Amino acid sequence: QGPLVESGEGSAQAGGSLKLACEASAADYNTQCMAWFRQVPGKDREEVASIYMYGSVTTYADSAKGRFTISRNSAKHTVYLQIDTLEPGDSGMYYCAAGPMMLGGNPCRTGASQYATWGQGTQVTVSS
Repeated sequence: QGPLVESGEGSAQAGGSLKLACEASAADYNTQCMAWFRQVPGKDREEVASIYMYGSVTTYADSAKGRFTISRNSAKHTVYLQIDTLEPGDSGMYYCAAGPMMLGGNPCRTGASQYATWGQGTQVTVSS
């Protein structure tokens, strides 16, 4: 297993919910911030949400506000992504990422370049 291991439902019906999980093999400097990204064929990986693992700071992409919820269990080095009222447009490969916190402002910056460690990805397919 790698440093980040994702798990969760692969296929779901529109209107339903699913929850992804990502467990880090260790809690250290490089896993202070954890995030979820989604990628669809032909497009860049886009950030969905991030969370500071030792506080309450969360950040969501505008497209994720309202139906996506990121949460954490720091004792288990695990971050979750709950998606409610699923839509076919939620389909894609979901990647978990981890990186160090930043001083000043939001401890977790946005963007793939802020994260050095990535999971292998888990495919989510939402059917109508």
